[in-house]
Amino acid sequence: MKDVYDCIIVGGGPVGLWLSCELKLAGLRVVVVERRTQRINQSRALTIHGRTLEVLSLRGIEERFLAVGKPVRSGHYAVLDTRLDFDIFDSRFPYTLFIPQETTEALIEEFALELGVEILRGAMAERIVSESDGVTVSGANERPFELHGRYLVGADGARSLVRAEAGIEFQGHAGSGTWFMGDVVLASPPDAPLVSAFNEHGCVLIAPLGDGIHHRIVVNEADDHGRTRQDALTLEELCQATARVVGSDFGAHSPLWLSRFDNETRLAKSYRSEKVFLAGDAAHIHLPAGGQGMNVGIQDAMNLGWKLAAVAKGTAPAELLDTYESERLPVGIYLRDTTMAQSQLITAFSARGRALRGVFNDMLKVPAINAYFANQVSGFAVHYPDPLPGFGPVGSTLVGSRIRDMPLKLSDGRDATLFGLLSKGQWLDLTLSEDGKVERPNWLHPDSVVEARGVATAHADAVGDVGALLIRPDGYVAQTSVSTSRREG
Repeated sequence: MKDVYDCIIVGGGPVGLWLSCELKLAGLRVVVVERRTQRINQSRALTIHGRTLEVLSLRGIEERFLAVGKPVRSGHYAVLDTRLDFDIFDSRFPYTLFIPQETTEALIEEFALELGVEILRGAMAERIVSESDGVTVSGANERPFELHGRYLVGADGARSLVRAEAGIEFQGHAGSGTWFMGDVVLASPPDAPLVSAFNEHGCVLIAPLGDGIHHRIVVNEADDHGRTRQDALTLEELCQATARVVGSDFGAHSPLWLSRFDNETRLAKSYRSEKVFLAGDAAHIHLPAGGQGMNVGIQDAMNLGWKLAAVAKGTAPAELLDTYESERLPVGIYLRDTTMAQSQLITAFSARGRALRGVFNDMLKVPAINAYFANQVSGFAVHYPDPLPGFGPVGSTLVGSRIRDMPLKLSDGRDATLFGLLSKGQWLDLTLSEDGKVERPNWLHPDSVVEARGVATAHADAVGDVGALLIRPDGYVAQTSVSTSRREG
């Protein structure tokens, strides 16, 4: 007999685990199928950007990450000298949080287990069959398994079995050139906490891993010496390449992890095939420039989670699921294009290339241009322009944008926060003025909505003269009404 679930998630990294939390929070029966028996002990991703911190805050668990991460108030674009300024963000999190992926995954798994998510480790999914009432996944761990789900989500990475079995094309470009990456101990660490260097010999980035012991060195040499991603990287090769670019290897020794990677860039032609969905690296892979991959994947999961839960529970029309692709595929397209652009700049080692980098470096000194790229890299720039099914005309420019958190004084005298009112994964109908009333679609069930009336005690300018807002479970504004009294005031 098959075990039956509302949703099966293949892939137990940060993306799959976050999606499982969203579905379980909504009351669905969900299982995560993960081939690894233990969590990763290498960390490809080292940052959580500000918008992803808002996602975590929307469910009330951001402090777990803030307690162990280090805020960094700037970022890089293509390793240019002019840094991206994150202080400009209108958010509680005007920074990126330096935190190893290993820790991020552990904390999200902790939350998933608290919610009661079932995680099947050491389980290798081998066969996927679509049926009229859902999808069956079979494979083996200590014993063969067969699971049936009404829906299936592939969060199983770049070589996704789910994507392949669903017949979804992974379009893009093969890798060119290779990068080195090593997590090592430095006998003579550099004085600066973050080091970036670029010259005719190559490019080097050096950053502490946050454990007080190891540093990460990333190198791209102008001459790749004919190496490919499949060639094993040695500590000697990493040290020699680092020294050629910056003049020293800082006494690198005792490698925790050595890896070689390239700039292969691909994007799924579709994020959905009937009852099968893709998220994270299963949907998009790229050069890890700017620490965007895991962050975009978690935001994929946040977008899909509440929609899939609502349709599975029968509280939203089936066409709501179409908006997952229409909203997130454009984000994937921009991610593909901006990381390819950065790849070109990072590998511009010739005299002409270095001149191009100089022009871009000067452009980033213009505040408006710097802000544009900072918002894009961090995820704050994401805007969903098309209304959801059943919604009337857009009420204001806020519709489709993320809402910032703000403290509230509710009409009953209680203190609250806007994100706190969203923490159970429901919609929020927030009235801010006497004449404020927002229209809801007919399908939105009252049990799916938290109703609140009050005033913002700080950051009220973030909503302007809006008298009421209907906010989606993922923190984006779905509809607004303009208050005459607030406008006149």
